[in-house]
Amino acid sequence: MKRSEINAALKEMEQMIREYRFAIPPFCNFTPEEWKEKGHDYDEIRDNMLGWDITDYGLGDFDKVGFSLITIRNGNLKMKDKYTKSYAEKLLYIKEGQYSPMHFHWSKMEDIINRGGGNVLIRVYNSTKDEDLDKVNDVHVHVDGREMVVPAGTQVRLTPGESISIYPYMYHDFEVEEGSGPVLLGEVSQCNDDNVDNRFYEKMGRFPEIEEDEAPYRLLCNEYPEAK
Repeated sequence: MKRSEINAALKEMEQMIREYRFAIPPFCNFTPEEWKEKGHDYDEIRDNMLGWDITDYGLGDFDKVGFSLITIRNGNLKMKDKYTKSYAEKLLYIKEGQYSPMHFHWSKMEDIINRGGGNVLIRVYNSTKDEDLDKVNDVHVHVDGREMVVPAGTQVRLTPGESISIYPYMYHDFEVEEGSGPVLLGEVSQCNDDNVDNRFYEKMGRFPEIEEDEAPYRLLCNEYPEAK
């Protein structure tokens, strides 16, 4: 992705956050210059990859395949003695025409919550033993405490305020219902590690390669400088 695309995506998500009056932590507003001065008292943010995350999944077409998000809190499965949180929270933004590809998590269970805006469609499949899509067996889903059984490949529609529980090995993807407008999503989950716990159905990356065509507006969660 070009840095200018990332900067524009950050500002668009910030506008959506302001519109729906969701207050984000102060570290989300640090400039790149301010990060250069931050000491080891901010190591939890660096080590646990808190903060901004813009991805095109390495495919180079963010407006069609992409996601904007903030990791607000997280533990660290590789540093359990130092960081003992067993949970994570994210805020995500997806607009009409964008798609988040089919994937599952080997370890993480998560709830996806529609925090405001349009309607999000989440397609679900079980995984086979060899990690293929199970296109035969029904999927058990839980939507705000209601258990439902839906055919494989069903798109579960979440209107603002609704949520779905996504279990390990449950394939899922995201898109916005046409005509409903962009969506602000919440994610509440077990500890998150995007480097090792994403099994994409089609091979792709997770973090973008960046072409520096302008100065960064905010640093992404994998770009922080070392502590002074």
